[in-house]
Amino acid sequence: MLKHAGLSPSWTSTMTHARSLGRPKILLVVGARPNFMKMAPVVRALDATGAYELRLVHTGQHYDASMNEVFFSDLALPDPDVHLGVGSGSHAVQTGAVMQALEPVVDQIAPDLVVVVGDVNSTFAAALVATKKRIPVAHIEAGLRSFDRDMPEEINRVLTDQISDLLFTTEQDAEKNLQREGIAADKVFFVGNVMIDSLLHALPRAVPPERIFAGHDAAFGKTLQAGFAAATLHRPANVDDPAVLQRLLTTFAAIADRLPLVLPLHPRTAKMIEQHGLSSLLDRPALRAIPPQPYLAMVGLLKAAALVLTDSGGIQEETTGLGVPCLTLRDNTERPITVTEGTNRIVGTDPGRILGAVDDILGSEGKSGRIPPLWDGHAAERIAGHVGAFLGIPS
Repeated sequence: MLKHAGLSPSWTSTMTHARSLGRPKILLVVGARPNFMKMAPVVRALDATGAYELRLVHTGQHYDASMNEVFFSDLALPDPDVHLGVGSGSHAVQTGAVMQALEPVVDQIAPDLVVVVGDVNSTFAAALVATKKRIPVAHIEAGLRSFDRDMPEEINRVLTDQISDLLFTTEQDAEKNLQREGIAADKVFFVGNVMIDSLLHALPRAVPPERIFAGHDAAFGKTLQAGFAAATLHRPANVDDPAVLQRLLTTFAAIADRLPLVLPLHPRTAKMIEQHGLSSLLDRPALRAIPPQPYLAMVGLLKAAALVLTDSGGIQEETTGLGVPCLTLRDNTERPITVTEGTNRIVGTDPGRILGAVDDILGSEGKSGRIPPLWDGHAAERIAGHVGAFLGIPS
């Protein structure tokens, strides 16, 4: 029985297959909502083999219980076996809290493999705990690089890859990054993109945009049927600096003069808008700032949008998967394939550059792009195959 702050005194898995002794144990760690989207298809693929004892741990790095529950439901992701409840804090505090809380869980479960995804603090923290206990680590979404060490996520990516034993990549350039960093080629497997697995799984159930506004802003919801833009902001570089945030919100208001714009507000962004007294910039007839949306609603927004503006790496991938023009409000991206092959264009935060790109898209000069190799909805199945080979499970 596990005894630790944030853990239930007794817990059972919601995985579909029966538990039995002698099967390899896999500990899968998620901490933030982007992790949920990437882990859900992996859980399904591993569970379908019936070959493993699976334990899902949620660190609680994103701790909005109501939103987490909706995301797990939307993704058909089983409830976590263990919830650590670490909450917010500085990068050092959060990383340390995850390590402290996760260590007794790892000791109790004694997994044969720890699986981490993405680049959040929980990813690196879990990988470090496992490595120091000589437990192999599989990193899904390995090798992505923005080459911007000012991004905390970049540090997490590089360090997690250095201590992982299985590195699963979403694009072929990621293998080149890993090779330059001295990662042995026999650890690296190009499998495709699990984010696209989740996207394709969700598309038949996506929520139409007008339903988001039904009952409270139905008139605006109807206007969206003639075309609209969707935008998201959450990166510290964009929302913590009041000058940059004001510039971007003013640009969103200018875009709303061209076509309606829907802005789901990340909690961090909403806090900074209020803190810096910028709420009036959102007071435009054709601009709607709305609360964070469940996964199926966000998929519906992205699918129906004429264009998307974002600083999110995951949304860059999703818009490429959907064939929707995307403008990335950053000066770099760790997902270059969305630019070289997909629908993404890097525009930074300069209003003139952003508005020029919007006009290009509205004038039918936006990028059409193509679907990158292996972004076919079967990445998780390929991951399961490599995990089986690593753990000696017959195919």
